[in-house]
Amino acid sequence: MKPNGAAIRALRRAERCGLRELERRTGLDRGYLSRLERGTRGASLSTLLCIAHALNVDPNAITREDGQ
Repeated sequence: MKPNGAAIRALRRAERCGLRELERRTGLDRGYLSRLERGTRGASLSTLLCIAHALNVDPNAITREDGQ
């Protein structure tokens, strides 16, 4: 599975959570989070689980299959 950057951004914004707040919640660098949202970076399963937990969503909401 790969991160779905557009979904991460949409869910983050729906929760009125800025990149700095997501950085605080996850401990991940906001530059990395920004690149992830833009689709220029990949992410490990543990990173995706951390982001999903921080956004209070199921991990499937922020991932996509490799072929998509």
